[in-house]
Amino acid sequence: MKRIAQFFKVSAQNFMEAMREEFPQYTEDDIGDMYESLLLPRRATKGSAGYDFFAPFSFSLPSGATIKIPTGIRVKMDEDWVLKLYPRSGLGFRYRLQMNNTVGIIDSDYYHSDNEGHIFIKMTNASNEGKTVDVTQGTGFAQGIFMEYGITVDDDAEGVRNGGLGSTSL
Repeated sequence: MKRIAQFFKVSAQNFMEAMREEFPQYTEDDIGDMYESLLLPRRATKGSAGYDFFAPFSFSLPSGATIKIPTGIRVKMDEDWVLKLYPRSGLGFRYRLQMNNTVGIIDSDYYHSDNEGHIFIKMTNASNEGKTVDVTQGTGFAQGIFMEYGITVDDDAEGVRNGGLGSTSL
């Protein structure tokens, strides 16, 4: 196995700002407690490909509803690798929980963005059966898989990232 990455928490201030923006109902103390309780992603078994991302707070997602979750997590990885994010398999199977962008792509240079490379996960419960997804704080709700990638022989990309979703193109 190649060891190519390491997960970290974003700063407490970054997490506080993201949570206030997305979930104004939480107090500073609530968010501080969430931050202290954040778990870094990890694999459940030695044969697991996916690193489980754990919910920073409990939430219920009725059929048709969407949620954007500040995970409080960032990842530093080797340049020729990418982290792909998916819902946990069981949640996708039982509730049709889906990533809003189908697959989340975390590039290696995202770590150095002004937002500290803070990973957000936006999901929708696309259940056709009216099921509500209930996720308890600290429970795995998404998974990330590291994949190596290549580039074309004539690639000449020189751009520098500073931001997240849509920051490198129109």
